[in-house]
Amino acid sequence: MDTTIAAIATPLAMGGVGMIRISGPESYEIAGKVFSPVSGKDVRQQKGYTALFGHIHDRGRTVDEAVALFFRAPHSYTGEDVVELSCHGGVAVLREVLRCVLDAGAVMAGPGEFSKRAVLGGKMTLTQAEGVMELISAKTRQGVAAALSAMDGRLYRTTSAIKQSLLEVAAQMAAYVDYPDEDIPDLEGQVLGKTLGLAEDRLAALLDSFDTGKMLQQGIETAIVGRPNVGKSTLMNLLAGCDKSIVTQIPGTTRDVVEEVVELGEVVLRLADTAGLRETDDPVERIGVERSVQKLDRAALILALFDYSTPLAGEDWELLEKIAGRPAVVVVNKTDLPCAIDLDELREKVPQVVLMQASSGQGLEELQQAIYTATALGHLDMDSGVLVGERQRQSAVQALAAVRGARQALQMGMTYDAVAVDIDAAVEALSELTGESASQQVIDTVFANFCVGK
Repeated sequence: MDTTIAAIATPLAMGGVGMIRISGPESYEIAGKVFSPVSGKDVRQQKGYTALFGHIHDRGRTVDEAVALFFRAPHSYTGEDVVELSCHGGVAVLREVLRCVLDAGAVMAGPGEFSKRAVLGGKMTLTQAEGVMELISAKTRQGVAAALSAMDGRLYRTTSAIKQSLLEVAAQMAAYVDYPDEDIPDLEGQVLGKTLGLAEDRLAALLDSFDTGKMLQQGIETAIVGRPNVGKSTLMNLLAGCDKSIVTQIPGTTRDVVEEVVELGEVVLRLADTAGLRETDDPVERIGVERSVQKLDRAALILALFDYSTPLAGEDWELLEKIAGRPAVVVVNKTDLPCAIDLDELREKVPQVVLMQASSGQGLEELQQAIYTATALGHLDMDSGVLVGERQRQSAVQALAAVRGARQALQMGMTYDAVAVDIDAAVEALSELTGESASQQVIDTVFANFCVGK
C-alpha cells in the first residue's frame, strides 16, 4: 500500500490507556514528527518489537506522554511498518493525538482497513479476519472460543481440506477425459461417490454449526410463553436480576412484550416476556396475545411455563403442540404448591422439563443446563471451525448444493464432464468462502462492518 493510515484503535471513551495505530511505509517517519523519546533515540531507526517512552508534541507544545511500540514489516499485524502510540485514555486527548498524526502526513483509516491490509498482504485469510470481528463482539466465553477458532484458521483448514479433496478428483476426471489414449487409470465411480459423500457430510455439519454459532455471538432470541398467571413475569425478573415486568396475582397484567438481554451462565438470552396466551374480549390484551404468538413463532428458544398446581388446560395443549420439535424448555413453576400436573405428559412433547420456584430462584441451575442442552450448544465442534457470518453461510450453501448436484449426476450415470461442472462450482464457492477468490466488492463489504482502528 502506498498510503500510511492511522486511527484510534481503542474505544473512544474515558479510560486509563488509549492507543493510536499507524500503518504504512511512512509510519516511522510520521511517528518521528509527533513523538519524542526521552532517551533521545531516532525513532526512524528504531528496531521492531521494541518500545520507547516519550512525549507527543504539536509544534513545540506537549500534548501527552506516550509509549511507542514499533513493528517492522513484515512482522506486524498488517505486514507493513506499524507504530502504536499508547497515551492516556480519554476522548479529548485521543482526538488530539490522532489530529497530530494526521497533520504529520497520515491518512485516516477506513472501517477495518488495518485488517483488510493484513488480508491483502497475506498475513491472514478472510475467514480469520472475520473471526477478529466476531472476537471483538463476542458476549460469552463460548463466543470467544468460536471466534478464536476462526482466527486460528480452523474454518479455513476445514474448508480447504474439502476443496482439496474435490480438486484431486476433478483433476483425475479431467485427465481421464482429455487424454483417453494415455495410460491413465479410470477414476472408479465408488471412489468418486465416497469423496463427494464425505464432502457433503462435512459441509452439512458446517452449516449446522451456523445457527449455534450465531446464538453464541448474538444471543438467543428467547420467548417466555404460557397462560396468564403461571409466573412468566416472575421468571423474567429472576433472569434479568431486576423488576422488568409487573408481577401481580391478577391474570393478564402483562399486555405487551417486555424485552431484556441477560447472561445465564455461558449463554446470552434476548428475553421477551409475553402476554398470557388465552382468549380474551379485552382489545388491548388481545393485541398483546397476538404479539406473543408472533414472538413465539420467531423465537430460537422457547421457555414454556406451566403451573405445577394446575392441570393442563386447552391453551396448554395448544402451546405444547406449537413447540414440539423446536428448541424449547418446559418450565413447571410454583413447585411450592401441591402438584396437580402430569409431568410425563409434558415430557412426551418436550424432553427438557425443569421444575422451578421462580419467586425464590429454586431450579435456576437446572434451567441453565436444560437451555444448554435444548440449543445444542454443548455439541458445537470448535475444532472443525464455525461459520460466523451470513457471507460464509451463503458460500457454504452454494458449495453444498453443487456437491449434491455432482452426486446426483454421478448416480444418474452422466458423463464425467457433467459431474465436473458441479464439482468446479463447489470449488469456486469454497474459494470464495476462504477469500482466495473473493471479489474486491465482497472484501470491501466484509470490512465495511468492522470498527475503525481494527
